Amino acid sequence: MKAIWLRFGALAAAVCTTGAAFAQVEASKSLTAIVQPEPVSLTAALTTAAPTGVVSGSIFDGLVDYGTDLKPIPALAERWEVAPDGLSITFHLRRGVTWHDGKPFTSADVKWTLENVWQKIHPRNQVTFAKVTRVDTPDDWTAILRLSQPSVAILSSVNSNGAQVLPKHLYEGTDILNNPHNNKPIGTGPFVFKEWSRGSHIVLERNPNYWDKTKPYLDRVIFKVIPDAAARSAALEKGEVQYAVFSPVPLRDAERLSKSPNLRVETRGYEWLSPWLFADFNVDRPFLKDVRVRRALAHAIDLSALAKVVWYGFAVPATSPVPSTLPDFHDREAPKYPLDLKRAEALLDEAGLKRKADGTRFALSLDYIPYGDDYKRTGEFIKASLKRVGIDVNVRGQDTAAYTRRVYGDRDFDIAITWFAAFSDPQVGVTRAYWSDSIGKNVPWTNASGYRNPTVDKIIADVQGEPDPAKRIALFKQFQRIVLGDLPTLPLLELKFFTVEAANLRHPITGDQVYGSFRDFTIDARPRSN
Repeated sequence: MKAIWLRFGALAAAVCTTGAAFAQVEASKSLTAIVQPEPVSLTAALTTAAPTGVVSGSIFDGLVDYGTDLKPIPALAERWEVAPDGLSITFHLRRGVTWHDGKPFTSADVKWTLENVWQKIHPRNQVTFAKVTRVDTPDDWTAILRLSQPSVAILSSVNSNGAQVLPKHLYEGTDILNNPHNNKPIGTGPFVFKEWSRGSHIVLERNPNYWDKTKPYLDRVIFKVIPDAAARSAALEKGEVQYAVFSPVPLRDAERLSKSPNLRVETRGYEWLSPWLFADFNVDRPFLKDVRVRRALAHAIDLSALAKVVWYGFAVPATSPVPSTLPDFHDREAPKYPLDLKRAEALLDEAGLKRKADGTRFALSLDYIPYGDDYKRTGEFIKASLKRVGIDVNVRGQDTAAYTRRVYGDRDFDIAITWFAAFSDPQVGVTRAYWSDSIGKNVPWTNASGYRNPTVDKIIADVQGEPDPAKRIALFKQFQRIVLGDLPTLPLLELKFFTVEAANLRHPITGDQVYGSFRDFTIDARPRSN
């Protein structure tokens, strides 16, 4: 595994020398990327689904972007200030920015989106912006967020994916969730939506009126929908596709592709995410109401084997919903559930769920997020693991729309496998999985387990308004110890995503690159064999 990571770095460093023995072909102005699975919408203001963010990031600019050090970089906001008491954040907006329909972008768009979308609809931002009491707009280029308590997480969440601004003039007074512009978006970004051929492709074209007059460099970006993982690998190897994110090929293919002189495997660009894979337990189900059963399931799964066998080392076992990639917040002393089949059997017996004559105890369903074969194989691994302690598991696959409806709408599941981004602050990406206020609201990527704990809810509320770093760390450690004791969700893995891209693709690396835009991308003359 170490050799693979070193090779990726060597390829990135050597990319400029790979074309010496090749003839040159004219540089392209069109880039073809992969989006998988197909998005359910193209507006990230309303959902945290990864495929939506991948496409939407080139259509909409954020108030800021993030560098690899996760510090904000000016975008729609040229600068910002936080008041000394932390009770206001002022964004000074870029002048001369227009929406793709020609209407001016103003502070009114920021105010309307925060009050009507971020605080009411967006899965993460209902928590992130909970302390904002109003937004003042003294002029078209100034938006002042007024807070009841300081909120240090806000400046970690205002890029295009974290807090996407929508055009007020197209959304005000409409059914926001069913507005036709969700799938035919009008943004401020470097590329304009052109067409969406369902099941095939999405086309974006260069914005001729972009505020940065020198960009974008590309004329067109085409996102291809390629459901089959082997076909994605082939498309990249043949040069039919130049860019694909979120570990787009079978993990067993990654090392082979990294050796190609025409491809580059890049692990940077995911720093903003800190992704973790976990299992939601539906605590309203008869068997899973009992914490002893949930703990037994945890003791029955070998996470080290899951990381090695299913994820080919592109993951490490998780011990907490706050990943170790956030070392200040991660609690090493929180309850843990190492592989222990005897303990699992004993807990199930204590819960009165003894083995029957056929050796089984009971059956559960397991639904996995349909983002690729690795998630399906994770479900199958868990099925085999639980069978050893007498639990039958029915692994169910479906498309993204059906999955989100089943898990977050109907809550018709026992175990659901998904991944969340923890981001640079657990307030932004972790607490949403445990906050009881989001239960029953049919908001994807929030609290699917049905977990309710007043103490946890109070910690979530307290940490939103706590400016003192040491006190926030203490609160998050208390949070981890409680939720890992109650175990409504089981942390499985900390994921290591990678991008596969053409070796002649040039672009800067940012901390949120996976959800960023193609504004700065260029394609050099491509080497071709003589």
